[in-house]
Amino acid sequence: MRIQLAHVPYIAQKIAIDILNSGMVTLSSGVEPIAKVAAEIIKTDLQKEKAIDERANELMDERIDEFDEMNVNKKDMFWLIKRKLAAQENFELIFEDRYSNISHEILETIWKKNLVDYQVSENRIKTIIYNSIEGYLKIYKKIEEDVYELMQGHGKKLIPGTEEYELVFAQTYEKELKKRGML
Repeated sequence: MRIQLAHVPYIAQKIAIDILNSGMVTLSSGVEPIAKVAAEIIKTDLQKEKAIDERANELMDERIDEFDEMNVNKKDMFWLIKRKLAAQENFELIFEDRYSNISHEILETIWKKNLVDYQVSENRIKTIIYNSIEGYLKIYKKIEEDVYELMQGHGKKLIPGTEEYELVFAQTYEKELKKRGML
């Protein structure tokens, strides 16, 4: 499943909390610096994918007339171009491998910045980070459904897309994350 930019702070916080709660790591500066590093690494990864998507769209636009004449499936052609660009950039598109790479980069960075110390294998800590990402992605849809349901009983009819709706949604979403120990 794909990480969305709006979810990055929550995923980063979950990573930091899960590392703390693992009992295998000693934190030198608390969870916030770890969450900050994780968020930066994940955002950078998302920016790389966005740049690849934009370049693929540019290449598609350059040859759109040819694709129309040949009756080419544009979605399939986009993915073909994206895979080629990703390979050239050494960017992983398979989510499991990608999240594994992100996990490794987060662990390496927080260790080099002396934010953590551990006496277990790197793979055990990397697995905690990977499982944090996967765990969040598996349950965020359920959390969103719960938030929508809670908002229905909010009392006041909120209109989707309005500033008030977005504010109430964000507050309720964070409450649900806290209730589940993710914040």
